[in-house]
Amino acid sequence: MSSVAAQLARSNAKAEGLGSKEKAITFNKQDFQTLQLQCLQNRTLFCDDTFPPEPASLGYNELGRYSSKTRGVEWKRPTELCSNPQFIVDEATRTDICQGALGDCWLLAAIASLTLDKEILARVIPPGQSFQENYAGIFHFQVREDRVGGKQMQSSPVSCCSFLQFWQYGEWVDVVIDDRLPTRNGELLFVHSAEGSEFWSALLEKAYAKLNGCYEALSGGSTTEGFEDFTGGISEMYELSKPPPYLFKIIQKALKCGSLLGCSIDVSASTITEAITSQKLVKGHAYSLTGAEEVHVRNRVVELVRIRNPWGQVEWTGPWSDNSSEWNSVQPEEKEKLDYCAEDGEFWMAYSDFLKQFSRLEICNLTPDTLSTDSVARWSYCHFDGTWMVGSTAGGCRNNSATFCSNPQFAIKLEDVDDDPHDGEDGCTFIIGLIQKDGRKEKRFGRDLNTIGFAIYKYKGRTNVHLGPDVLLRQHAVAMSSTFINMREISNRFKLPPGEYVIIPSTFEPHKKGSFVLRVFSEKQANTGLVASRLPYTSANTYTFSYWCFIAFIAVFDSTKQERRHNVTFLFHVTGTDLKTDGFNLDTCRHIIGLFDKDGNGKLGLVEFHALWMKLQQYLEIFKNFDTDNSGTISSHEIRRALNAAGFQLNSNVLQIIVSRYADAEYAIDFDCFVDCMIRLEMLYKMFKTIDKEDTGKIELDMSQWLCLALH
Repeated sequence: MSSVAAQLARSNAKAEGLGSKEKAITFNKQDFQTLQLQCLQNRTLFCDDTFPPEPASLGYNELGRYSSKTRGVEWKRPTELCSNPQFIVDEATRTDICQGALGDCWLLAAIASLTLDKEILARVIPPGQSFQENYAGIFHFQVREDRVGGKQMQSSPVSCCSFLQFWQYGEWVDVVIDDRLPTRNGELLFVHSAEGSEFWSALLEKAYAKLNGCYEALSGGSTTEGFEDFTGGISEMYELSKPPPYLFKIIQKALKCGSLLGCSIDVSASTITEAITSQKLVKGHAYSLTGAEEVHVRNRVVELVRIRNPWGQVEWTGPWSDNSSEWNSVQPEEKEKLDYCAEDGEFWMAYSDFLKQFSRLEICNLTPDTLSTDSVARWSYCHFDGTWMVGSTAGGCRNNSATFCSNPQFAIKLEDVDDDPHDGEDGCTFIIGLIQKDGRKEKRFGRDLNTIGFAIYKYKGRTNVHLGPDVLLRQHAVAMSSTFINMREISNRFKLPPGEYVIIPSTFEPHKKGSFVLRVFSEKQANTGLVASRLPYTSANTYTFSYWCFIAFIAVFDSTKQERRHNVTFLFHVTGTDLKTDGFNLDTCRHIIGLFDKDGNGKLGLVEFHALWMKLQQYLEIFKNFDTDNSGTISSHEIRRALNAAGFQLNSNVLQIIVSRYADAEYAIDFDCFVDCMIRLEMLYKMFKTIDKEDTGKIELDMSQWLCLALH
């Protein structure tokens, strides 16, 4: 019960703006301002006890306590490593990020791209930090004014503790760290700057490691993950073996819009990860794409792209590499503009060679910006939190016809077509991103990511109704994710005619639990929402019974009138069914009397008992319809449809609570539990409607009223 209350409180807080860029969530409940003030007043250096300088902060396997890779590691502050440490030397640049003994090149490639846009960089790493002025244990990574002791003061730039803001699954999170960094033999163990006295990149890496549990959790990944966690944008992925014809123009436009781009070369086996090709490209390694230009050579135009290796070395040696002969045919002013021969891990190559040599391009749209038209415009944006729960909403993909329809569903209404479509065809462009949560934190427990994807179906006239087998199993999806994949996120761009659609995110296999965020970016305004979010209730069909059934009812009522205060289990003897049941328990009986006892005397009279009798016959008929194998139970994946038949339109959150309460270990629900669920739902709706006299969909209770209802 407390967990449900916590979820509701979190939902209300998000509705009030918690988790936004302006009202970020404090990670581990560490408030930067409080810690900063304590350090300044006590003249101490901050020591972060939530991410201490211990083996567990390094890792759990390859960087675990007994690993050879962590022998001799010492945690030191920058003031212990050099005489004049600097936070940033001559502005943060892409050459400040050199990879260390950690396989997080994907992260470093994202950081390198981040440095190309000073405004974006300042959102993550505001300037003005210092190891000299007011060095008291805190780095302030956010420019803002604070009130301390009733007075307005400007936050002083101090060090040893960093305050960074990351996007995490739809929320902005503030992370505080101290400046103790892992070293060996007096050198930083992980990311470092080519300037030995510069430390901003190492501190950024540490904050991200803390957010994900440890440094080892950062090993291996996709550049888009870093892009998104730094910016809150949404990413697209292009397979370069099948590039769209306008991809070079998309790259140019993305760079002009400040979008972040990464690329990589696939490997066929883990044994050749980071193997270097004959032309000095590294397989399985994350690069940044930092430029796209056209040069003129002998009256023809050559398209070039600039690539950055976060190692800071090992550069492409093929055509258009540093000082290659191709540059001799380029005009001097063009060569100077392109900075074509710097020895910094960055190099140019022909776009045609880029398509041949690299396997994948990743683009993170920041504002997010449109990449499909000549004009730059903001996308319309919305996101939803969701859960795949075993037994209720973990239905798997369309291959699993028995459970697929139980997945969460999200509606999108597209009304306005794109302006100036690049392909000349009218339609509504939108991007869907499906992210599964906390994959890096789960790695230390040996848990793999789920294989995820989504499908899009046409609504066909229904509004806010959870689509069942009668719709989903009788038509094909109008669009779907390019594949199902075991990555943190899968995203795709679509163009569909105006209309109403439903998005169904799922794991590939059923019965796989997990939490996710579904994001929708549309070029024009689109109405979106969780299907069945209003929870309407309409009475189901009334069932009629024969004269002999009514005579049996009267006989049973008369013969058991002394017991009708609580125990109504005798009803099974006249239902004419062989349901496997031990009868209703006492709580169910109390719920039944609470619903049908009109005069509040704790007893059921003949009229009240008749209403109960009719209701139970109705429930029995519904139950039989969904007990397709005559087992005496119904599958938890069928409970939504059974509830719909009774008049209840429930969303996934409510459904998950029902399954948790009433399903057994095999995710089956018997008739006793089904009746108790129905009775309680009707009672709760009745209570709500009684209080909500204006039919606003909301009620307000004081503590006494809340306790009376909860204890009823």
